[in-house]
Amino acid sequence: MKKYDVIVAGAGPAGICAAMAAARMGSKVALVERYGVVGGNLTAGFVGPILGMVGKGTMRDELVELLGVPGNDMIGETGMAHDVEHAKLALARFVDNPLIDVYLQSMVADVIKDGNLVKGLVLATNEGPIRLEAPVTIDATGDGVVSFLAGAHIEKGREDGLMQPVTLEFRVDGLDEQKAIICIGDVDNVELFGMRFLDWCKKQADEGKIPQKIAAVRLHPTVNAGSRQVNTTQVNGVDITRVDQIFKADLELREQMEILVKFLRENVPGYENCHCVASGTTTGVRESRRVMGDYVITAEELADGCRFPDVVVHKAEFIVDIHNPAGAGQAEAKIQYCKPYDLPYRCFLPEGLEGLLVAGRCISGTHRAHASYRVMSICMAMGEAIGMAASLASSKGCTPRQLDVKELQSAMTAKGIELFD
Repeated sequence: MKKYDVIVAGAGPAGICAAMAAARMGSKVALVERYGVVGGNLTAGFVGPILGMVGKGTMRDELVELLGVPGNDMIGETGMAHDVEHAKLALARFVDNPLIDVYLQSMVADVIKDGNLVKGLVLATNEGPIRLEAPVTIDATGDGVVSFLAGAHIEKGREDGLMQPVTLEFRVDGLDEQKAIICIGDVDNVELFGMRFLDWCKKQADEGKIPQKIAAVRLHPTVNAGSRQVNTTQVNGVDITRVDQIFKADLELREQMEILVKFLRENVPGYENCHCVASGTTTGVRESRRVMGDYVITAEELADGCRFPDVVVHKAEFIVDIHNPAGAGQAEAKIQYCKPYDLPYRCFLPEGLEGLLVAGRCISGTHRAHASYRVMSICMAMGEAIGMAASLASSKGCTPRQLDVKELQSAMTAKGIELFD
């Protein structure tokens, strides 16, 4: 058994920022990660580009520069994806801090509780069970694993229970940059053969050249010339929190990768010699558990550019991006844009539980709101804010719910994080 000031479960974009923020406040931190590498969707998940925007001064700015893809728009620098191999080392160095103990290949097996107070975690490791205790635990697992085990109020998907499809992103090399098209997503009107590229792809699907479910072929540039990050594969009807569904989904996604590479070689100029060189080592998940908290934020509030007195993430911005839970393409015919919005501290406090905070896509919001704030830039800003909150609560001997949010906001603005303009 080991004791810490703060435990962070999950070393993805939210988790690494939470751990570093707490350590920079002087807390002793345990950072727990089920894979053998830190970074989550930045590395093992093979997700790029780093989407979304937040206010100035957050750790997001630090990380995109560290990864070599600076940009201040919602799709980063023209939709450019980072180098995942570089990220594996860069992010490991980022969290290599004397105040952080990193537990790789360590699964959260159980939660230690006293009544409704979360006191720590039990990990399943190669050494057997390890017990970690801390006054504050942060659930940055994406799938809300800690919150679920602690008995939090959980919701999944839309009203019919269906969630956004899973995807495996992959990278192709060997492109002719003078000819090879870039398509950054459904908002892109780039043309090929005299028509909108995505419409042309849909036509190819209608003719049976690719399956209908992967007709939206998204081809992101990367920091390496002659390559594209492909965000196209799709399997519907998967609940990634159900272990019996993971393998079949992964198998189908990898079979789609093979189909797509063949399609690109045979049909798209500049891709004649392309080949797959890397892919995600874990299923790319857009949506799973949402942990209901003291406040449940809605997409309508995000669209209106909501402001809150207990703001901890400021000027977050991304579209309400709902990949169709029941078929191909987008779930909504008209894209819902959002004005820059705030996320209040109450969204990070799981209802009815003490000693626990959440950060990342599992925070408290509706299905449609989640589709905007789930992207990595916004998750990084969440992690930093909640890491600081956890450190302050731990040092003061109070629960996160008892923490004076004004004190947290003062600490954040003192670090140059924009909250109130």
